[in-house]
Amino acid sequence: MSPDLRPGLTFSWQYTVPPKATVPRLYDDIPGCPEMPDVLATGYMVGIMECACLQMLHEHLDWPREQSLGTLVSFSHLAPTPPGMTVTVKGELVAVDGRRLRFQLSAWDGEDKISEGVHERHLIDTGRFNQKVAAKAARAAG
Repeated sequence: MSPDLRPGLTFSWQYTVPPKATVPRLYDDIPGCPEMPDVLATGYMVGIMECACLQMLHEHLDWPREQSLGTLVSFSHLAPTPPGMTVTVKGELVAVDGRRLRFQLSAWDGEDKISEGVHERHLIDTGRFNQKVAAKAARAAG
């Protein structure tokens, strides 16, 4: 972790909503969902918020040895966004507690504020993490 990764860092990231990110297409195998409005799915919106943090962190970590995983999301979904619109996420790193990072985020689609909230990520050593996952998978298959 870079020593300049500290509270107060701000960032902005943009992402254009693809058709696959809408409720009817993302959950096309769940009854009732294909008939839902063709707007950004909340679950995909959460992913966009996480990816904004990932993009900011990339330059501050010893990538790919050091990465981060999301451990907490608390976001509102305030307005619908149709596919093709560009979402701008603005964020601030508000706390660093060891390997735990806390972000305050908000997002707009060019017309409306669509989300705001808090996200936490934990820094991981990728090799050690992948070993734990492989051991868990082996136990489950066993």
